[in-house]
Amino acid sequence: MDIGPRFRLFPDGEQRESLNWVRDTMRQLRNHALYRLDNIPDDAGTVRQRVMMVRDELPDLKHWWTALDNVYSTVSQHTVEQIHHDITNLGKQKAKGFNVGELNWKKPREFKSFTYRQRGFELDKKSGPRDRGLLTLKKVRGETLDIPIKLHQDINPDDIKHVTVKREASGAWYAAFTIEQETPEKPEPDEIAADGTVGLDLGILNFVFDSDGRAINWLDFSTDRERLEREQRALSRKRYESRNWEKQRETVAQVHLDMRNKKRDYYHKLAHFYTTNYDAVFVEDFNIRDLFEGPANARNKQEVAWGDFKDILDYHGEKNACHVVEVPAYNTTKECHACGVEVEKPLWAREHSCPSCGFETDRDYNAALNVKRRGLQRLGLGQSEAASVETGPAVETDDTRFVEVSARSVVEAEIPHGENPGSPTLNEPAVAGK
Repeated sequence: MDIGPRFRLFPDGEQRESLNWVRDTMRQLRNHALYRLDNIPDDAGTVRQRVMMVRDELPDLKHWWTALDNVYSTVSQHTVEQIHHDITNLGKQKAKGFNVGELNWKKPREFKSFTYRQRGFELDKKSGPRDRGLLTLKKVRGETLDIPIKLHQDINPDDIKHVTVKREASGAWYAAFTIEQETPEKPEPDEIAADGTVGLDLGILNFVFDSDGRAINWLDFSTDRERLEREQRALSRKRYESRNWEKQRETVAQVHLDMRNKKRDYYHKLAHFYTTNYDAVFVEDFNIRDLFEGPANARNKQEVAWGDFKDILDYHGEKNACHVVEVPAYNTTKECHACGVEVEKPLWAREHSCPSCGFETDRDYNAALNVKRRGLQRLGLGQSEAASVETGPAVETDDTRFVEVSARSVVEAEIPHGENPGSPTLNEPAVAGK
């Protein structure tokens, strides 16, 4: 499998100009490649074959477009070949029911990255200033650049396959390495014990409520939202595309980036905890697009970004040899875990109370138990033991204490390389009874 750690670059003023020059040249090359692709008849071959035809024109293109001589060859080739990847992704989105169009030409601010494949770069982990490494990039506007890089994670330079250099909207530069590593083997389903699995119910107030009784809070973005609104108001008062406007636009972009990084750090630490402490993790397979188009809580649903968390959970599942299984989300909240009777309840009702069997517990905990049971069935392990009204761990809400995990304890959890201490609060088991 491939992993993609990302590191911050610290180019000086001249290096920034050179990196921006390559980025804009590759933007123009991509736009030209789209123009050439549109002029090739559809019956000339598949999309990939036609894109390769455009790529094979690069040597002749350099005769009149001399700027391409100052860009490393694999960077230009990857820029053209990326068109096939983009068209393929559009097809996948269309198959899912999204209304997608065609690839369009990129404006200067819309094209953000370029990629070195296999060669044209070197990483020195020790030679940079202030205990930083150096990333060497060849043929950047015809020159070789040695750019300081902050290595927050130990990697072997010999394992790097590709390097993608990206400029964020805030003006910050990053290097994303594609590293190939051996995919660990997941345990066979018949080797997994029921207590080595967990069901996750995703929500808004509690981002995760799991079947082991943990209620993990969502991040608090109130301060970030206030800052964002303040900076956006300042941006609206600037003259469009003036120097002050551009400076303020980068400030607004930095606030967005800070919020995104905070969420992704939170997701990665949660996913790391679950995939290293369990052999199988079960989550609901819901249609995120329908949720966004619903009448209520659209902003909150978009902010929690369940789809991003599920993607990161899948990534950590492959990395840590853990089964990540999606189960049908239909009626996980309404269905009583003890007897299976559907209990109607409005959104504001946070308790599950079954009139048929008397089973009472937290609404989200009941859903997490149902998710786990369906996950065990999907793995072929049969049903998990249903909670008994007399002896079940979650009967009588007053006698059951769930573990409430603050978002701060998740964010502050350290994850040393090769170890998994997790968060002390996350590792604390739920307590049944006083």
